Amino acid sequence: MFAGCGGLETEPSPESLTSPSFESQQAPITTTDVDVAPECKGIITFVNTATFQTLDAYLPSNVATNLVNRRATALFTSLADVSSVSLVGETRLKQLEQGARATGAINSTCVGIFDGVALSTSDAAAIVSLVNTIDDSELHDVLPDAWNGAVNLLNQRPFTTAQAISNVTGIGEVGFRNIRNAATLSRPFETLVTAFNALSSNGSSGAVLKRHFDWWNEASISSGYVPGNKVCFGLEPSSVPWDAAIRPNLANAAEVNAEVESTLAYVNAQGRISTSVYNNGLANLKARTAGRTFKGCIFSYANDPWSSNSVSIFVDTVNGFSVFTKTWWAE
Repeated sequence: MFAGCGGLETEPSPESLTSPSFESQQAPITTTDVDVAPECKGIITFVNTATFQTLDAYLPSNVATNLVNRRATALFTSLADVSSVSLVGETRLKQLEQGARATGAINSTCVGIFDGVALSTSDAAAIVSLVNTIDDSELHDVLPDAWNGAVNLLNQRPFTTAQAISNVTGIGEVGFRNIRNAATLSRPFETLVTAFNALSSNGSSGAVLKRHFDWWNEASISSGYVPGNKVCFGLEPSSVPWDAAIRPNLANAAEVNAEVESTLAYVNAQGRISTSVYNNGLANLKARTAGRTFKGCIFSYANDPWSSNSVSIFVDTVNGFSVFTKTWWAE
């Protein structure tokens, strides 16, 4: 029966990711913490509108009955909502995905469902890119409750598909969604970071922003000519740099945003970057930091008596969202 309706959609090959045809099919990145990318919403539409007979062609009859009975009281709004129905698990979700694809409710811009998350092609590509390049310290912060999963990802990369990442032992629904979020939800801010770092320096001062980085390596930089000014907060005792003092209070959203805005102003970035990129980036940062708490370090260091670097590092204590700022001057 399934053969007559077409097979499960597969992710594009690495070669096809750079082809003109793929570029024309690229879907936007998912920018909110939902379990269905906009390009995959047809899966929910299919569950809400397909007749019992159509659902029964892809599902056991009792599961189709349960879905029809439930939607009669309230339409489904998410994959989690669909999964709350009795007898619906990962296998049934994939069968619903197949039905949605066969009936044209979704197309190739929706890669499919992995660990309870429906991905667009851009989401999948972003996940693969992140997992293949992320530093050890950041990945463990993104997966605080999946330590073994993080180790397995590091040992088994590079990956070519989101499916392969989903299949890694130790990566489940929570972990995979955390990875998706880390790869996609801060794209407007990352666009601002890229534009900011491309600004030319006048040779005597400058600044750097980072979204993805190895915070341990950055925090371990020696204070050099300015000893004793490193202050850290929220770190595990074993992670505190040897030359750091401990601040009892964590950073909050206001502190993170103020530091980023100060770094932007240090080189007059607002007047040198597209208004939309600048405003969208800061709005995204505010959304990602609102109500959150952050661990990290703040310090200065100098390589010689004629220069100085000031650094701030912030890492969300729950989801690993991280921000690095640095300003410098040299005589």
